Amino acid sequence: MTTRIEKSANSEPASRELFESERSFRLLVEGVVDYAIFMLDPNGIIANWNAGAQRIKGYAADEVIGQHFSIFYPPEDRAVGLPAQALETARREGKFSAQCARMRKDGGRFFASVVIDPLYEEGSLVGFASITRDITERETAQNALQQSERDFRLLVSNVTDYALYMLDPEGRVSSWNAGGERIKGYTASEIIGQNFSRFYTEPDRAAGRPARALRIAREAGRYEEEGWRVRKDGSFFWASVIIDPIRGDDGELVGYAKITRDITERRETQAALERVQRQLAESQKMDALGQLTGGIAHDFNNLLMVVSGHILTLKKLVAGDQRGTRAALAIEHAAERGATLTAQLLTFSRRQQLDPRPIDLRAQIDSIHEVLISGLGNIELRIDIAPDLWPVTVDVGEFEIALVNLTINARDAMPRGGVITISAKNSALGEGAVVEAGDYVEITIQDTGVGIPDDILARVFDPFFTTKPIGKGTGLGLSQVHGFVHQAGGTVKIASTLGSGTILTIYLPRATAQTIAAAKTRTEPGGNGTVLLVEDNPDVASASVGLLEQLGYSVRWALDAETALREIDDNGIDLVFSDIVMPGRIDGLALARVIRQKHPLLPILLTTGYSEARRNARADFPILRKPYRVHELSQALAELTQEAADQESADRGLATSPQGGAPRGTFTPARDE
Repeated sequence: MTTRIEKSANSEPASRELFESERSFRLLVEGVVDYAIFMLDPNGIIANWNAGAQRIKGYAADEVIGQHFSIFYPPEDRAVGLPAQALETARREGKFSAQCARMRKDGGRFFASVVIDPLYEEGSLVGFASITRDITERETAQNALQQSERDFRLLVSNVTDYALYMLDPEGRVSSWNAGGERIKGYTASEIIGQNFSRFYTEPDRAAGRPARALRIAREAGRYEEEGWRVRKDGSFFWASVIIDPIRGDDGELVGYAKITRDITERRETQAALERVQRQLAESQKMDALGQLTGGIAHDFNNLLMVVSGHILTLKKLVAGDQRGTRAALAIEHAAERGATLTAQLLTFSRRQQLDPRPIDLRAQIDSIHEVLISGLGNIELRIDIAPDLWPVTVDVGEFEIALVNLTINARDAMPRGGVITISAKNSALGEGAVVEAGDYVEITIQDTGVGIPDDILARVFDPFFTTKPIGKGTGLGLSQVHGFVHQAGGTVKIASTLGSGTILTIYLPRATAQTIAAAKTRTEPGGNGTVLLVEDNPDVASASVGLLEQLGYSVRWALDAETALREIDDNGIDLVFSDIVMPGRIDGLALARVIRQKHPLLPILLTTGYSEARRNARADFPILRKPYRVHELSQALAELTQEAADQESADRGLATSPQGGAPRGTFTPARDE
């Protein structure tokens, strides 16, 4: 260390040991580079200088020794006398310490930790020892940390989408943010110091879920869940909750950080999406099953047509033979059951050919009241029909079958008896319903039976699904209801509670004035003439020819559309009766359209067991469903020829057929024997 103080020549020599100690200390001080260590005389003049001072402040010893230490102060500090105040504080209090700005030789500033101690010898002040350390880096880091903490506090306190707050180790709220107030409704003054368990529902508190959450967070390092939480006003919201433990440097638990988000809207959106996905999956399943069952029904109906078409012939052949008659009746009964089965399949697949008519539900239900109660036994049937009930447009037969099916199902659900209530009332469905908004008639069938479990409830409309014993049901009853209602433009829903019963509700659209005005009056069979039968299946053709001949018609048979067109051009035909599904370039529907174009007054009746083309034909041509019985065929032909006669009368008067046949509209078929 360089110093200006010189020892007097006559000072008492120090011992060798003291000299070595002072020499070692001097070397130590001079060698320190992290601290500026130097001496000041009582007036603040620099008396010595070390390597650390030169490194930190930039001055060499010969540049700074003899200068006043105030040169290290910024001008503004010198202007207010801070150097003198520092020495005075050290003299008066025995020490001066501060963290403040200092100046380097190059004019640069640094942040310094400064300590000034007074030096006394024999009670007299001989100077000051100054130790300065450059803490700029530490101060910068500390300032950055403080700024980061301030920014974080501002961030947390101003976040409104999340409730971010701290808990002490016992679960008491120790901090609160704006998000907590917005989501939970409490102000900071209301909630700080309260246990966070008040955010839980009463059942959750009783089950110990708050304590369990803290225990899992403490032991596993994190707790996360979704569940119901309670606001200050008592309302519920669905929350996403995360709890993290906070530990000190020693590993001791000091509290918990808790994040809560209100995800009620997201949950409701997700639930709505899942409902739509389930409805889509259900729709796709029903459509796939419908295509399968519809295709099967088409082929099966052709087979049934062959059987039922020859029943009358078979009856005539075995007349007088009791055993043969019983066999013929058994065959007829089996064919009818098969036809009913395929009709149910087609209804489920929504490909059934319907004959919709406006009906009065009260009168229709009253007309089958005896049928409904005939098999109920000790079960009470109650009918509750609202006054002024709107009419609906449905296929009467399908409606009656649906109502009977539902009544039977309700009966089977009450083995010990009970009550079945059939009610109907007007209902206006708004936007958001599963059907188009509008006026509907709501028909409810309610029982007091055993109810249906949830896992089975989701499958009750599936075809062939049944919980009844083998041989007690086909599993098509509710499938028929489902298909019939949707094909009629409505919808059906079911709800059930185990032990309390089941409620099935049908919504059928209100009949419009146009459909009521367009309702047709049945025409009595009558007339005779020549029918062109177009059918590619020889067996079906044979059965159909037999039925037509029994009705008194002359029949010509064509295997395909091309042959049929030639037959019409070459021979007098009074009526065309054609299958829709046929091989070749022209099917039955296309054939009918060609005939309509060339012979607009020629009556055309189409038939099919099922065909996608039937949907496009319904508006243009009447269609008879296979398998048909003789009286159904007779009725369809009579209505067709009556319509043709009415049209011809309106357009041309009572003219006869240009093809030389008998006058249309005057057929008199033979009665069914």
